[in-house]
Amino acid sequence: MNNALPNTAWSLRIERSLARLERAVSWIWVVLLGVIVINVTSRYVFGQGRIEFEELQWHLYSVGFLAGIVAGVGTDAHVRVDVLRERWTVRTQAWIEWYGLLLFFFPFVATVLFFGVPFVASSFAASEVSVSAGGLPYRWAIKGALTAGFALAGIAGFARLLRVRALLFGVGSDVHGGNSAETAPPGALER
Repeated sequence: MNNALPNTAWSLRIERSLARLERAVSWIWVVLLGVIVINVTSRYVFGQGRIEFEELQWHLYSVGFLAGIVAGVGTDAHVRVDVLRERWTVRTQAWIEWYGLLLFFFPFVATVLFFGVPFVASSFAASEVSVSAGGLPYRWAIKGALTAGFALAGIAGFARLLRVRALLFGVGSDVHGGNSAETAPPGALER
């Protein structure tokens, strides 16, 4: 349905900004691979396992996974029940998307942010570190990445809501109308 949704000026700005951020964060997988190679080499070749490398692997994987969630929301590449969805009209799909975003997605993101911000703040105030001997300091940073990931997913969902609104109500749709090569977000026309 992503190609059927018209763009709006704001949805384009948001989606392009998120796409730039996602491209930058995608390098985290290369860094993660390097950390894994160093950890495996130091453990099995030199017999020197390091807990900070293991924790760093989990932290990098978590950030990459959260960036993938943001990309999935923004490009409509997340899991759907296609057996049902493929039989519906684009308009019916848009109505379900509209109510899904408003009744489920945004309340979930708001709940995570409501509880996540104090979670990060208390970790920062306590200068929380890993409970493992030799583990990583600054535990608040990975907790902050979780909260930031959901905030970005909420922003991606807002861009999606703007596009659904443009289809359903004709509000704010781009003057070019629909996705064209000039107005489509990166990757939208490839699907």
